[in-house]
Amino acid sequence: MDELMKKFSDRMGKTISILKEDLNTVRAGRANAAILDRVNVDYYGSPTPLRNIANISVPDPRTILIAPFDPSSMSGIEKAIQEANLGLNPSTDGKNIRLIVPQLTEERRKELTKTTKKMGEDAKVAVRNLRRETNEAMKKLEKNGEITEDDLKKALDDIQKETDQHTKKIDEMIAKKDKDIMEV
Repeated sequence: MDELMKKFSDRMGKTISILKEDLNTVRAGRANAAILDRVNVDYYGSPTPLRNIANISVPDPRTILIAPFDPSSMSGIEKAIQEANLGLNPSTDGKNIRLIVPQLTEERRKELTKTTKKMGEDAKVAVRNLRRETNEAMKKLEKNGEITEDDLKKALDDIQKETDQHTKKIDEMIAKKDKDIMEV
């Protein structure tokens, strides 16, 4: 039973960290190197994360500067950024690639908040699925006589409390990101 609860808690934590990573990839009007985390470049025939083949920095609030370690990878990096549909156009000065982050329009901000809400809803669904799986496993343990009915009731209460905590945390994360997006 304790092992099941630990596994449940670990998987809940992973769901939260995945949501955090997903939210970092959403652009919030300011330059943020994390929006490039999911960009993979075709580097000598294999998809390679951009951060592994270039130095990424944010010299000012509207610019992301990419300095490739290998100058021959410039065109591949540009192509990967364009294919990632980030809404950013790379410009090259021979040594570096600059991404100018445009000011978000009100309409685009609203679209982004819808995207973050969907991410939050997906995370909540994952949390509820974990709760259901763990509840079923606990009920199976009780049915097999491995735990008592009182232990089952306490375990189900604990699972529900943890689910509620994680759901609340997801709501807070989404609210914070939406506030960042809507900030001018």
